[in-house]
Amino acid sequence: MAKLPPATWLRAFEAAARHRSFSAAAEELNLTPAAVSQHIRLLEKQLGARLFTRLPKGIALTSTGQAYAQPVRKSFAEMRRATEGLFGGGRKRTVSVRASTTYAVLVLAPRLRGFAAVHPDIQVQLTTAVWADRMDDGSIDLDIRWGNGDWGDGEIRHLGHEHAILVCHRDHAAEIGPELSADALSRARAVQIIGAEFEWPRYCSRFVPEAEVPPTWMRADSTLAALQIALSGSGAAITLESFVQDYLDQGRLIAPFAHRLPVHQAHFAVLDRTAAQRPEVQAFSSWLDTLGTAGIPPGA
Repeated sequence: MAKLPPATWLRAFEAAARHRSFSAAAEELNLTPAAVSQHIRLLEKQLGARLFTRLPKGIALTSTGQAYAQPVRKSFAEMRRATEGLFGGGRKRTVSVRASTTYAVLVLAPRLRGFAAVHPDIQVQLTTAVWADRMDDGSIDLDIRWGNGDWGDGEIRHLGHEHAILVCHRDHAAEIGPELSADALSRARAVQIIGAEFEWPRYCSRFVPEAEVPPTWMRADSTLAALQIALSGSGAAITLESFVQDYLDQGRLIAPFAHRLPVHQAHFAVLDRTAAQRPEVQAFSSWLDTLGTAGIPPGA
């Protein structure tokens, strides 16, 4: 059996792999960059494999380094959680949650106060990603994803069915008109969300088959950006109700038509299989269920 490398070498490797920098790892570990580099050289020598490629500016993990970084990081995370759980005294337990930037900002962040009120002993560590479909570094307990729920890297929990609606500023709604029609849609000035361009054709086909898809006025790579464009007073966006509910409640945007477009995909909570056994992770997952459809409180 291969001899386990010293923890100081592994710690230096994990920090350097996470930061992609010896200098940043050294600062975190209160070491010199030379000491971090030496630890990693010794580690590579013992393992008989290159873990990093030294570049003119910075470092990059080799394929072997990438494969090794994941279990090393997960091991340190598990040791930290075990230490805090057994010896942390009054410290809060932590749940690491990842979500898309749009979901985190529009759905989750405004409601986390409710979770904290019910579970004051649990701290939520929220991180965001533009697009993520795997938990591959051992640092995420629960991932909130959009899709069909067919991932294989954790326990999958459906967060509810979704509908999409057309929203715009009140001033622009006056320009469009009060009744949904081909003529009204021709004045809508569509804000297209990149990656969801099919929603405008689906909306028109379902509710006004004779209408042409309105011309694209602006394109945005996220719902968050599209809603900000709509807030300027020009342009209409088709987005998930869960994303726009707070805007509607506050009167910042309106849904000029009552038509709701069913959406086939949905948000899912994906729980790391090991983390799913922890009570605090179960508590957060159960709290997500109480929010109703993808974050909209029941009855909203």
